[in-house]
Amino acid sequence: MAEPELPNGGESCGEASREDLDFEISFYEEILQRLPDSVDVLMALGNDYTRRGLIEKGLNVDQRLCQLRQSDPIIHYNLACSCSLLGQADEALDALTHAIEFGYRDLEYMQQDPDLENVRQDPRYLVLLEHALRQQLTS
Repeated sequence: MAEPELPNGGESCGEASREDLDFEISFYEEILQRLPDSVDVLMALGNDYTRRGLIEKGLNVDQRLCQLRQSDPIIHYNLACSCSLLGQADEALDALTHAIEFGYRDLEYMQQDPDLENVRQDPRYLVLLEHALRQQLTS
C-alpha cells in the first residue's frame, strides 16, 4: 500500500506505536463525524487501519475513497492492496488495473510491495504488469 513509513523504521509495531495508532485512529474517526467526505482524513485513517492490522476497516475506507475520487490512481492502488491482503484476488486485480489506467506508474514499487504478495501469485498479475510496462515504454 502506498503509505508513509512506519515511525520505528518499518519494524513491527511496539506497544507505544500501537497506542499512537489507536490515538490517531480515534482522532481521525472523530474528525470524520464532522467532515465525512474529507479525502485527506480518510486516506490517513485508511493507512492507520492497515498499519494496525484492521484490514477490513481499511478496505471500507478505500472503497469510500474510490467513490469520492473515482479516477485517483493512488486510491485505486491502495484498494488493490487492501483486497490483496484479504485474499480477494479478483477485486485486487480489478483495482490494480484501474490504478494503472488512471496513471499509476511506480511499477518497481508495485513489484515489491508486500501488500500485493497474494496477487503476484496470480498469473493475471504478470499479464497486467507486462501490459503496464509496454504502456510505459510507448509513452
